[in-house]
Amino acid sequence: MEKSRSFLKKEQHLMMLFAPVLLVAIITGFVVFYLKAHTVWLQWTVLLHIVTGVLLSVLLIPYMVTHIKRILGIRRPIVFLSGVIATIVLVGLAATGLNIAFVGQEQANRWVFDWHIWFSFVFTVTLLLHVVVHSFGIYRNKRNQQIIFQSIPATTQYFSLVSIVAAGVFILLATTLYSWLYKGYVDQAVTQNYEYTYGPHPFHPSQTETENQDFVDVKRIAGSFDCASCHQQITQQWMASIHSQAASDISYVKNIKLLEKKKGIAATRYCEGCHAPVALLTGQLTSGGKHGGIKGTTAFKEGVSCMGCHGIKEVVHLKGVASYRFAPPEGYLFSGNSNWFATKIHNYLINLHPQQHKKDMARDILASPKLCATCHVQFMDKEVNNWGWVKMQDEYSAWLASSFSSQTEQSFAHEKVQRCQDCHMPLVSGNDPSADNSGKIVSHRTLAANTAIPWINGDTEQFIQTQEFLRAGKIKVTIDQPRKTDATQSDFFVEKAIRSNIDTPSFLYLGDQVTINVIVTNALVGHNFPGGSTDINEVWIAFRIADAQNKVVFVSGLLDGEGFVDTQAHFYRSLPVDRFGKHVWRHDLFNMVGNIYKNSIPSGKSDIVPYAFTVPYWAQSPLTISAVVRYRKFNKRYSQWVFGDKKINLPITDVASDVITVPLRYQIPVRVLN
Repeated sequence: MEKSRSFLKKEQHLMMLFAPVLLVAIITGFVVFYLKAHTVWLQWTVLLHIVTGVLLSVLLIPYMVTHIKRILGIRRPIVFLSGVIATIVLVGLAATGLNIAFVGQEQANRWVFDWHIWFSFVFTVTLLLHVVVHSFGIYRNKRNQQIIFQSIPATTQYFSLVSIVAAGVFILLATTLYSWLYKGYVDQAVTQNYEYTYGPHPFHPSQTETENQDFVDVKRIAGSFDCASCHQQITQQWMASIHSQAASDISYVKNIKLLEKKKGIAATRYCEGCHAPVALLTGQLTSGGKHGGIKGTTAFKEGVSCMGCHGIKEVVHLKGVASYRFAPPEGYLFSGNSNWFATKIHNYLINLHPQQHKKDMARDILASPKLCATCHVQFMDKEVNNWGWVKMQDEYSAWLASSFSSQTEQSFAHEKVQRCQDCHMPLVSGNDPSADNSGKIVSHRTLAANTAIPWINGDTEQFIQTQEFLRAGKIKVTIDQPRKTDATQSDFFVEKAIRSNIDTPSFLYLGDQVTINVIVTNALVGHNFPGGSTDINEVWIAFRIADAQNKVVFVSGLLDGEGFVDTQAHFYRSLPVDRFGKHVWRHDLFNMVGNIYKNSIPSGKSDIVPYAFTVPYWAQSPLTISAVVRYRKFNKRYSQWVFGDKKINLPITDVASDVITVPLRYQIPVRVLN
């Protein structure tokens, strides 16, 4: 009996700590689960729940050991069984809770959070059952009533009540002080006396909009490098991408400075909505401000920042020129604060309770090709070129017309839609909180066709992956084998029935005048090939015919000694002109009024290119005929202007190729039979 009383006394002391902490943890847990509103006080509740949860896990072992020692030998099966179940579930609850507290909620381990919720409900129900059955037993057993009632003394009940009240007071005070001391964001133009050069819309000629057309605090759209604290691998991919370098790209810097010089800084809003949204939305693009092409600015460093895409709420229209509506995400505690400790709390809260973060960062629009249309569709209007409306690149309409969109007559009923994101942002293996159950993350390298920038920067990995992307078999080239339909190989008569299904032979006679067809097929690109800035990119066919001794019979598309492509080559490009018919070759599109030449291959279509030549009599059999589709980011003339260096030779990627051999014969004079 003395031993039982000793265990009881020890348990009562532990219960004075254990019970209040347990009740606060249960109450705060259910409040966080049921109240979904992302408020300041609820975030303080989350932090309090974690603190009490960790403390409860520490107190759990000594209390349960003491409690079990005290009840050993008591023959009350229902009370014992409900207690055992409650204990097991509580251990599971503590284990999953500690995992969340120290690891956070990871998408791949979503089951941990789900089990934590289920453990919470089961434990609460089992604990109530245990208490009710236990109390019913007290009422029935007069002999043990005094001993058992002493195990739940008034002091424990008092401390429990005080703890609940104290928790509420703490949350109230923390919320009040935070709202009083932390001023949050200042959504106004960073440059004083902002000029509305293009009418009342603050961002025109860019098509960008914000809620109520307000400017955005730089802290709400910049700070991409801070994302690396949780998303290190994704941030590294983004840093290598052309998106992050959209403003620091040397070609963009050259062009945006030209635009500012010719039209004024307000005109740079046309470009910056896509290339440097930080500069546009914070109100830099006015007299006294700095555009994204200025080295050292936040816009220059981040280009299309993380929030530049993830902050987009909806698409305004599909005409492009940054036609999106930007809406900053809901902030967590101490958002935008530079204090080290405050930043730690902020990041910890996101990791701990990421529901709002997921909602804001994974909006439905991010999975839609319409998002890409906001910047990869472009037009120029009179307010910029002082001429009139001009259509430019339009990858979205080209995608819609392709079989990949499932919107064409041929594929309208097809269930599978292949989006822009499926090609340019595929799933890759990665260690990240956002990884799915297969350990896959969305690649943020956004591979496309810019080989120049990673090559200039010495980013070997991005350069190699971009070349591999270009060479992945999306473009096919085929040389049509020449056939002799009128060839005479024998004087002997052969019945028509025998020779009707025999292929005509493939060979050429010396001295023949021949036309070889090269078929270039856009097999798997989801839009026109080439796409993007076709006025400064360079795609052409390098065609060559040589005999057995490698003597050149015919050639087209070679480079000269300075790196310029043969002007007679077959190009896939556009040649924009100004109002005077002069070639707009510097990509100064604000002077453009149309194109005098534009050649591209729609998705799923082919281009047939004929090459005519005469087989020389000196040629040795066989002829080797090769055709290569070659690509260079930036043509030579433009790159010389951008870099100011005639010696620089940007890399050339051979996208697709084909080679055939054709025998040569001497034509025997035809004998006329009498």
